[in-house]
Amino acid sequence: QVAAPAPQAVTPQAIVPDVTVAKPIARRLTDWDEFTGRLIARDKVEIRARVSGYLTKVHFKEGAEVKQGDLLFTIDPRPYEAIVQRAEAVLAQAKTNADLANIEAKNATTLRQGQVISTEESERRLKSAAGEQAAVRAAEAMVTTAKLDLEFTQIKAPISGRVSDARVTEGNLITGGTSDPTLLTTIVALDPIYVDFEVDERSALKYREMHKTGERESALFQRIPAEMALVNQEGWPHKGEIDFVDNQINPETGTIRARGIFPNKDRLMSPGFFAKVRIPGSGEYDGLLIRDAAVGDDQGSSYVWVIDAEDKAVYRPIKLGPLLDGLRVVREGLKAEERVVILGLMSVRNGTKVKPALADMTVEPAKEPKP
Repeated sequence: QVAAPAPQAVTPQAIVPDVTVAKPIARRLTDWDEFTGRLIARDKVEIRARVSGYLTKVHFKEGAEVKQGDLLFTIDPRPYEAIVQRAEAVLAQAKTNADLANIEAKNATTLRQGQVISTEESERRLKSAAGEQAAVRAAEAMVTTAKLDLEFTQIKAPISGRVSDARVTEGNLITGGTSDPTLLTTIVALDPIYVDFEVDERSALKYREMHKTGERESALFQRIPAEMALVNQEGWPHKGEIDFVDNQINPETGTIRARGIFPNKDRLMSPGFFAKVRIPGSGEYDGLLIRDAAVGDDQGSSYVWVIDAEDKAVYRPIKLGPLLDGLRVVREGLKAEERVVILGLMSVRNGTKVKPALADMTVEPAKEPKP
């Protein structure tokens, strides 16, 4: 009996691996530079007493939203009402004295013409009338001041926003005036909200050079778009603008302060939160996007596998940009019509033939081809 011939061994060169390929996505792109900042209130007001007295009523709910003009605190108004009444009485007396002085001044003019009184007496009566008019104006000013102090016993919200807690409770004596007045509460405006961040000197110089060459507008001269996210948020859900850049570099940190403004209609963002901010780091340009998983690393240099017209793998060094919408920007080394291996990279060798299956260059990973 003749033995059956042994099966021939399949050499590795005879195996053609299956790979998934996709064409790069061509798009008008803008590079973004990211910074870390902190949210701050657009307006913050410390509510302090202007007059002294006993606090009789707190009218707001702590931590609630208040509107401009809402009544917040009431100080006992009775002492100030008495001061107003006394000032009004002084004003009435001053007006009476002024009326009598005016009558005497008119009579003095007539009597002087008839030479009944001397010139000195006539001048005295005229000057007395002028003095009484000045006393009336002084009394009117006292009434105005007294009414202002009475008005200040009702402390109202100067801005709309979220109020803090009441630092002083009802029944306590509070101090007003300009010398260390009592702090009653604070109000912060939440919509829109600011984010403060620091831009390094190298980036600031880059932006100014781009403005000089016309590549991109500078926030020094007009508002530019900005995007922001809190530390627990994915992507960049908040769209706003850069509305302020400081006028000098901080020599201690080598940075310049900038500020973005963002809508906060739901009032969920509060001052003090950390935030990520990004602004355009370049003008618009034509670029290509590929999956980040398609990029290989070769001793610090990036590359991809490109499949040529003969379905052979070609090693292609590339220059990368940042991630954009989950895809990697390719600055140099690739063309829009070329097929890039996105799955099966480990089975590819330079110059070897493969079986490519075309897919879309999307963020969602495609399924591995079956062996």
